[in-house]
Amino acid sequence: MSEELPGGGVELSPDEIEALPARWSSCWTPHEVAQRLAGIGTPWCVAGGWALDLFRGMRTRAHGDIEIAIPAASFPEVRDRFPGYVFDAVGGGRVWEDAAPEVLAAVHQTWLRDPATGNYMLDVFREPHDGDTWICRRDDRVRLPYIGIVQHTRHGIPYLAPELVLLFKAKHTRRKDQQDFEATVPHMTSAQRETLAGLLARVHPGHPWIAGL
Repeated sequence: MSEELPGGGVELSPDEIEALPARWSSCWTPHEVAQRLAGIGTPWCVAGGWALDLFRGMRTRAHGDIEIAIPAASFPEVRDRFPGYVFDAVGGGRVWEDAAPEVLAAVHQTWLRDPATGNYMLDVFREPHDGDTWICRRDDRVRLPYIGIVQHTRHGIPYLAPELVLLFKAKHTRRKDQQDFEATVPHMTSAQRETLAGLLARVHPGHPWIAGL
């Protein structure tokens, strides 16, 4: 995945960007996504803010969308679970509707769209990997087995380990990201906090969160 944006696509206008929350307002819950992916062979997990709520065992804030992470090579298997829907590729403020393979190969983010309404239901991150080993797209030196980074709720919903969710949130540290950090760290084990501190030191040296761990 090069992340060098391909040609084509449509740049989202300010009005279209402002309208995105409404287009995501009917997106699925983690439980609904898990039902649709039940029995699938590839590893997958809820990511982003929802993953932190699953880790803490309660919904702590509103979520504007829902994100899952999958190995990039498994995307066809996931796509086949959603007949009647369309996957749009997203990157750099542009959208490629019903993206062609060459576009999918260039960006990692994919929005599942209901063509009947134009609404988005699910955000799929197609992650770099080496077989069953997850590779961090921010720093390919960070490589971990999927079996070690995917945790499960008592109802069996898979979610990304909180130390990795917070690693991705650390890049921009928006207000909600800071709130997520402060609300999650007290629930993490000492080993999880140590892992996050080490990852931050490698990927975001000098990040202010390191002192809070």
